[in-house]
Amino acid sequence: MQDSWYTISNIDKIDSPSLVIYPERIKENIRQLILMAEDVQRIRPHVKTNKIPEVCKLMQQAGIQKFKCATIAEAEMLAEIDAADVLLAHQPVGPKADRLLQLVTNFPDTQFSCVIDNITTATILSELFSKHNLQLNTFIDLNIGMNRSGIKPEAALVLYKQVKSLAGIRIIGLHAYDGHIRDTDLAERKRRSDEAFAKVDWLVKEIAAIDNTDLQIVIGGSPSFPTHTKRKNVVYSPGTFVFWDWGYKHIVPDEPFEYAALVITRIISIIDEHTFCTDLGHKAVAAENPLPRVHFLNAPDAVPYSQSEEHLVVKVPDSSQWNVGDVLYGVPVHICPTVALYDHAMVIENHEKVACWRVVARSRKITI
Repeated sequence: MQDSWYTISNIDKIDSPSLVIYPERIKENIRQLILMAEDVQRIRPHVKTNKIPEVCKLMQQAGIQKFKCATIAEAEMLAEIDAADVLLAHQPVGPKADRLLQLVTNFPDTQFSCVIDNITTATILSELFSKHNLQLNTFIDLNIGMNRSGIKPEAALVLYKQVKSLAGIRIIGLHAYDGHIRDTDLAERKRRSDEAFAKVDWLVKEIAAIDNTDLQIVIGGSPSFPTHTKRKNVVYSPGTFVFWDWGYKHIVPDEPFEYAALVITRIISIIDEHTFCTDLGHKAVAAENPLPRVHFLNAPDAVPYSQSEEHLVVKVPDSSQWNVGDVLYGVPVHICPTVALYDHAMVIENHEKVACWRVVARSRKITI
């Protein structure tokens, strides 16, 4: 185990449970993404996965300057590191509209945009931004099968025409998240992707018949973006790639990304000859999936079978091989909401904890 990439020599300096991240592997995942995209300008990573300024700076250092986010706090975090272009891919309703206005006002060097999918929201944003003599860039959010948010492409042409008459707001692109396309078979993933994208392509042509405009198209999460790399005028927005997780590693094994973030936990009690308990409860690893929600790299035969707020009970072939205090290195099934459970991430280089990075955008509010 001492030769494994993930082991930490000064693990006694890290309390458990903790989130640990490996910058060299993060940088390699970024490099692989750029290779797959073929053009760094066609990448707009979603930062909902990492929420950490230093991780986003690694992307900037690799040439990535456009980002996507889901919260005002994530957008503010990006502006604080001088991100050039930030898309809020979550329609701002209620107080979020005012908060977005504050972002635009407070960070004039960052170009902000957001998604819209209805004329009511568009009108509210129009009135708000025109009142302050500002113009907000927007993307029409398209529902191409995710059935979570967005307007169906066949209805979006009417929305486009309506928004054209509004002051303080303009449409610069289309946003189409296809997170429902995650087939393990790449050929099937590509077939479904082509089928969904045909609706986007139809809308682009319809808009082109009205306006001679070059709309940006933002599409493709971590599982689906490889199916879009040959399309023209398309920007990809994967997020999980930067850390990767057990779920995507096994759903889309064709993608080259490697685990770059883990959770560590310690055995706190030996229950019987086949069972022990760790301190990795609901508060320490994303709990929206069925058990097992985590897989242990240094205990592949360990099977989590019961979890509560502070405890995770695990079955093993022989618990006599383990001791209270032993450390387990876990790969979450879903890393994105797992990261959001931690205030800080421990930074591991050359098998040692060398720093502690704050998960800044875990907060719902930074200053705005």
